[in-house]
Amino acid sequence: MWAFVPAVIFALIWNAVSPNLVMQAVLSDPAAAKLPAFGIGRDSALAEAMAVASGHAQGVFNPLARELVEPARNAMQFYSIIGLVVTVIIGFAAGVFAFTRLRPDFTARTRVERGVMLGLLVASLVAILTTFGIVASLLFETIRFFGMVNPIDFLFGTQWSPNPMGDPAFTNSEDYGALPLFWGTIYIGAIIAMIVAIPLGLMSAVYLTQYANPTFRKWMKPILEILAGVPTVVYGYFAALTVAPFIRDVARSVGIASASSESAIAAGLVMGVMIIPFVSSMADDSIAAVPSAMRDGSLAMGATKSETIRKVLIPAALPGIVAGVMLAISRAIGETMIVVMAAGAAANLTGNPFESMTTVTYQIVAMLTGEGSFDHPATLSAFALGMVLFVVTLALNFVALRVVKRYREAYE
Repeated sequence: MWAFVPAVIFALIWNAVSPNLVMQAVLSDPAAAKLPAFGIGRDSALAEAMAVASGHAQGVFNPLARELVEPARNAMQFYSIIGLVVTVIIGFAAGVFAFTRLRPDFTARTRVERGVMLGLLVASLVAILTTFGIVASLLFETIRFFGMVNPIDFLFGTQWSPNPMGDPAFTNSEDYGALPLFWGTIYIGAIIAMIVAIPLGLMSAVYLTQYANPTFRKWMKPILEILAGVPTVVYGYFAALTVAPFIRDVARSVGIASASSESAIAAGLVMGVMIIPFVSSMADDSIAAVPSAMRDGSLAMGATKSETIRKVLIPAALPGIVAGVMLAISRAIGETMIVVMAAGAAANLTGNPFESMTTVTYQIVAMLTGEGSFDHPATLSAFALGMVLFVVTLALNFVALRVVKRYREAYE
């Protein structure tokens, strides 16, 4: 550990620092004097020279980059040799230091376990610190946003029409009413999608664990889980080009004149299909983990197979099922591409599933793309929306933990 860990740490640091050293060496070469002082031409020439010098490209198109290839190659070789030599020296020196500490009463196993425990502690803290970093960045920008826009108007207003190019000094809080966005997110991701995903996912899990023969289950379970690996943009194209036009035509044929080619129901149905594996996989594993003694005891008491599933297996597996449902809801309310391509951008506060709607994630993308200033309330509104989404997801996780704890205690 003493010979390996310090050398690896230095190698990682050197790998991050050396590109800047190489760039400084290239810019200090006389051939770099011909480069523009700044701009895309300068960056393009340097990028081409670095690519050829590192072997990632065969030649250069920019004449300015041709004379920089050799200085870049020499600088890369020079700093690579320095990094290799220093890494070996550090590893050797640390190994010698560790060797001098060896003696009969040296507790090597205790020291190694302590070092491994420290590494595990650092790894576990990464997720916690990352969460704190996300919350801090969102909170800081959200506070700035609420300094420009009334929080009451934002959380309970019904009109969403921010103008990213307008003068921030004349910001109207009433234009930032995000209630239609919250409703669209819940309606598409937590209602329509869950109406599709929960019954289909749960019933498929019950069938695969209780009724299907082993050969059929062996093939169908991986096929079902493939749905989770399909890129969301593919689902978006499917929703926009196939599902949405079909729903619009069917709705208009039965007299629903307001049916649109961009609708909440189209996005929700496809989103529900996408998250079926989240519900099915967790429910499958939870039902399969129920002790066979509970199922056998229920059958021995005279209960039918369906009664055993409804009154014994599903209640006993409920913590895992709820965890899968909450994971699916969190995944659905954070989905963007399907909403962008199938639900539209209109912030409508309506219960008609055949009309166009938008969600929080769509508006976050819309506000953060383009040339908007980060001092403008329209851009900062994306952080406030993200903060609300984070709080909602956190609340869902707390609810899931409470349900899991309650039923786990009941069936332990």
